[in-house]
Amino acid sequence: MIRQLLPVSALLLGSALLLFAGGMNSLILPIRGTAEGFSAASLGLLGTGWALGYVAGCILTPPLVGKVGHIRAFSVMSAFAAVAMLLSLLILSPYAWIPLRALSGFCFAGAAMIVESWLSERADPSSRGRIFGLYTMVNLIASTAGQLVLTLGDATGILFFILPAIFYCLALVPTAMSTTAMPKPLVNVRLDLRALWRNSPVAVFGVFCVGISNSAFGTLAAVYADRVGLAVTSVALFASLPVLAGAVSQIPIGWLSDRMDRRVVLVGVVAAALAVDLVFIFLRPEALGLNLILSASFGAAIFAMYPIIVAHANDHAAEGMAIQVSGGLLMVYGLGSIAGPTLAGVGMGMLGGAGLFLTSAGAHLLLIAFAILRIAQRAPVEDADKGVFVPAPAARASTPETAALAVGEDDAPAEEER
Repeated sequence: MIRQLLPVSALLLGSALLLFAGGMNSLILPIRGTAEGFSAASLGLLGTGWALGYVAGCILTPPLVGKVGHIRAFSVMSAFAAVAMLLSLLILSPYAWIPLRALSGFCFAGAAMIVESWLSERADPSSRGRIFGLYTMVNLIASTAGQLVLTLGDATGILFFILPAIFYCLALVPTAMSTTAMPKPLVNVRLDLRALWRNSPVAVFGVFCVGISNSAFGTLAAVYADRVGLAVTSVALFASLPVLAGAVSQIPIGWLSDRMDRRVVLVGVVAAALAVDLVFIFLRPEALGLNLILSASFGAAIFAMYPIIVAHANDHAAEGMAIQVSGGLLMVYGLGSIAGPTLAGVGMGMLGGAGLFLTSAGAHLLLIAFAILRIAQRAPVEDADKGVFVPAPAARASTPETAALAVGEDDAPAEEER
């Protein structure tokens, strides 16, 4: 195992540094923006900016890498991510932060795709599953650690703007010094909505709704926690515990979805998230313990939805089309992520903290209704024809290359698809 990991250790280290910086970046902006008096609507637009940049990065990075190469492209992404972080400190204005957050999203998507392409190239069939699992675990730990670091200092100072910039720069060192051979060209994303819809309407509609809900919570959870009076340490826990709970919950939920209609499992998971939505809306808890329990429960549900949907879509996909389907769904998720933070930000501006969970509750209700309709119209996939549920990182941390790394060699795209 160690012999298999040594060739990719530099890539894993670079990814960990990138995610560590990204964890700090994602949390310091809403916390500092709230302290500066930015409106909830403008803070929601930070998430919209990120999603726009992230989708653009997934689409534009492959041709960029084709022109200048993997190492140069990765270095540019890391450098501009650091620049965006430092400019956010110099210009404390939402009018500057929104486009800078879009730049961060673009750079983050591009850098992640490059690292994942390298890992996919180095992973042989016997080690692919272990490398993907280790990569996912490293990224989860690094991102969570980046968020929790904010509990160790003053969020209103300059420290947590400078530190992410430093780690963005450090992230380019392992790849720049790596002797690993350059991988093949990156996966090109082709968003064919008609083909995706014909393959699985539930997957397309569902992933759009999940994009609305998850991106709204991911962007504005810290703002909500601050408004109910939680300290910075507790705000960081409120934002990070859901991701950890979502990673853990995928194991039993995935096992269940492999043994029954995935749409039924999806409806159950979404219903659980809706129940938490309603508790937040009507009870408006203020106690720290209850808020943390509810946020972890919410994360356990919402971060398990995306991999269920991808698995369901791949059950219906033609052989060898797993990457194209997963990449297309990721782009649809990105479209939902563009809308979600804006809707939630406006809702919070009008209704207070309840506006965040009213947005996700609306998305969850629509998803449940549509999934039940499709269950009545289309028979489930036979167990013998099902693929295997693959636990996945949160969709906003996934790229089309994540699917290429996760699938086995038999499902890898043909050469012309890369």
